[in-house]
Amino acid sequence: MILVDSALYIGTAADLSDGQGLAQAAVTHILSVDSADPAPLLPPDRDFHRKWINVLDDPTSDLLSHMDDSFSFIREAAEGGGATLVHCQAGRSRSAAMVTAYLMKRHQLSFAVAYGRLKGVKQDVQVNPGFEEQLCVYEALQCEVNTSSPLYKQFRLSKLTERYTELQHIPRELFAVDPAHCSSSEASYRCRKCRRSLFRGSSILSHPAGGGASAFSHKKSSDLSDPSCVSLRCTSYFIEPVQWMERALLEVMDGQLLCPKCSCKLGSFSWCGAQCSCGRWVTPAFQLHRNRVDEIQQLHAHR
Repeated sequence: MILVDSALYIGTAADLSDGQGLAQAAVTHILSVDSADPAPLLPPDRDFHRKWINVLDDPTSDLLSHMDDSFSFIREAAEGGGATLVHCQAGRSRSAAMVTAYLMKRHQLSFAVAYGRLKGVKQDVQVNPGFEEQLCVYEALQCEVNTSSPLYKQFRLSKLTERYTELQHIPRELFAVDPAHCSSSEASYRCRKCRRSLFRGSSILSHPAGGGASAFSHKKSSDLSDPSCVSLRCTSYFIEPVQWMERALLEVMDGQLLCPKCSCKLGSFSWCGAQCSCGRWVTPAFQLHRNRVDEIQQLHAHR
């Protein structure tokens, strides 16, 4: 068990059996990032505040969704005069990822600096590549897990793609609400042929121009290194899945996306991904062609 920051320790599952060490460190909170239930290892005479994140040390496991809650849990201990032990089995990957996330948020550090700080006190930590990627996403989200952010939505979809063959169904919470069945002040996008609402502006998953865009040199309109002008080159919208797509996505890896009202072909989807006209590869891809939809802006009357 090693002190990393004020009131924060990192350790292994074996440290849970060290009642004396836990008492000397004033540990009041246990954050277990492990696939095994830590309860049997805890001293029976101590009543800890516990949080268990049941995940494997696998690049496909989702830690990003737990980073803010874990930060609050650790801060609760410090503000109450206690301390937190964050552990996994070996204290190298899962626990190291969560401790790094905490350091990033508390001290406003980049992933590289926070991870380097942790390595400075525990040299054997080795966060797996999937967790490193998630920590970089956390940094891009400014250490705030905003579930409405396009970046977070794309992350959730990419995690689903990695486990797609194991799934019996697609979680319903990953589908955006069908705009045809609700009202909103957002811009909406409608089928050009029948005017049926298809998706809202918040469902668009923007992406920077890809390095492969040189293969489409005849479509260049400006510097491809500038992601701010990607909309000038992309001939499709890449969006999160919407409720009306659910039937089309079941048990198939790719296919067409048809208007749910007039059956006009709008685009296509592929869980393996697709290349945008700008050159960026998007995974998974739910792609609607711009020339098949119209953007409708809401007008607000002035009093």
